[in-house]
Amino acid sequence: MTDTTNDIKHVASPLARQTLLDGSLTAPIAGKRPIRLLPWLQVIKIGGRSIMDRGAEAILPIVDEIRRLLPEHRLLILTGAGIRARHLYSVGLDLGLPVGSLAPLAASEAGQNGHILASLLASEGVSYVEHPTIAKQLAIHLMATRAVVGSAFPPYHHHEFPGQRIPQHRADTGAFLLADALGAAGLTIVEDVDGVYSADPKADSGAKFIAETSAEELVKHEGTLPFDRALPEVMLNARHIERVQVINGLVPGKLTAALRGEHVGTLVKTGARAA
Repeated sequence: MTDTTNDIKHVASPLARQTLLDGSLTAPIAGKRPIRLLPWLQVIKIGGRSIMDRGAEAILPIVDEIRRLLPEHRLLILTGAGIRARHLYSVGLDLGLPVGSLAPLAASEAGQNGHILASLLASEGVSYVEHPTIAKQLAIHLMATRAVVGSAFPPYHHHEFPGQRIPQHRADTGAFLLADALGAAGLTIVEDVDGVYSADPKADSGAKFIAETSAEELVKHEGTLPFDRALPEVMLNARHIERVQVINGLVPGKLTAALRGEHVGTLVKTGARAA
């Protein structure tokens, strides 16, 4: 008869018996730069209100430009929500819905814009994919085709950040979180202005264009920003993406130039350290 024991086998680990909530204890293990999962990927965020809401006049030239770019790049194209999301916010707030219920409603509108863009690129093998597919199967999709389209909204859904009545993490923030998590080569935000200004250029003719800035400076910026106000704060914690470029998608060729590394909008430096 074989003897048996009740001894517990221990696996040696630097995190054994440590609380995972203590940053000073986990830093030696988790403080290293993570590997880039998709270092050849370019992420493009297309504005909902600034581009998609303008209809064919704005969308079709962007689609044609993306079509010409497909042989050069593998792309994750993310779409934001437009004016319909603002209507959703208005009705939802009037009904007293919590902010956690407003977020997925607005995200569904961003997804609708994504379906429109993907349909226009379908002849090139481009499809719309949902968040779970982006998280688990993006690599294999991009081995089969040159680009996929998805919603730029982060899938927080019913999670509520304190002190907010409207979701603060919207499409721009979601696009950056995805690009940084994937270790992408870059993120380009496509809007209807040339980049960041000292004030709203649509309302103030004296607004000065800012060609280059940093997330640290934008956190303190009091003027209008062409992206989510929460984005600069998220940028400060970046691990891979060192800078983001904001360009005017209504000007033909700007997207092509940006993806080729040219400075054609506002460059925003993040908190990521150079490799």
